[in-house]
Amino acid sequence: MVTIQNVSVVGAGQMGRGITQVAALAGCRVLLHDTDDARVSAALEAIGSALASGASKGRISPEEAAMALARIVPCGNLSAAAEVELVIEAATENMAVKKKIFNNLDGICGRRTILASNTSSLSLTELAAATRRPERVIGMHFMNPVPVMKLVEIIRGLRTSDETYAETAALVARMGKTALEVRDFPGFVSNRVLMPMINEAIYAVYEGVASAETVDGIMKLGMNHPMGPLALADLIGLDTCLAVMETLHEGFGDSKYRPCPLLRSYVHAGWLGRKSGRGFHGYDDAEGS
Repeated sequence: MVTIQNVSVVGAGQMGRGITQVAALAGCRVLLHDTDDARVSAALEAIGSALASGASKGRISPEEAAMALARIVPCGNLSAAAEVELVIEAATENMAVKKKIFNNLDGICGRRTILASNTSSLSLTELAAATRRPERVIGMHFMNPVPVMKLVEIIRGLRTSDETYAETAALVARMGKTALEVRDFPGFVSNRVLMPMINEAIYAVYEGVASAETVDGIMKLGMNHPMGPLALADLIGLDTCLAVMETLHEGFGDSKYRPCPLLRSYVHAGWLGRKSGRGFHGYDDAEGS
């Protein structure tokens, strides 16, 4: 079994930078790629701040923080992924976009390189079919925020090999996280359960049952949830929530997964949650602000 030491992360958004941080802390050299150089620079700055904060709070030593940051290499060209054992794609939740990335990587990377996706709902079997290595394609669904959350939902496509799973799970363990394996169904387990709850909370606001603040308060105080479903939707990104609900609706053909019209309206308005400064709640710390 190969021990993964070199990783490429494709996508320097919120999830990509979190994955980069935990991979670097696990001792991996990480190539961080994005089509937008400014996004990579912003990600490196955010990772540096997060590592410094961890060191100041005693969670890691200053030396560990410095070494982890030094292992991260900004990468403007996807072709650099030819030298790694694992690529983790963390691009937008869109099948066409992900297929294009996987097809490009398949032509760049060595035959033994694992191609992993951080998709939260899309079919790994379909993604794998865009490559000539379906046995080396796997899902690594990290939870947000990546450095804090302990779960990585591992999704095996129809042809994912046992060896690929074992190598991936071993890296997850080195990251200090727990790998739980699920089959390749729309939304897997996490979002098949979570997103309908969020969607129903949005319907409660849409139908005038209660305000967003009240819905979140009831779920926090009455159900002991650490965060209300609408605040969680804002953290995830309402565009991502909509994409997952559409995947569930299309994948199962069941009306219970129909996205709430209010969710669709917010996304069309550009109210995407924390990253845009406005969702079901308002925020002053939007990305880029």
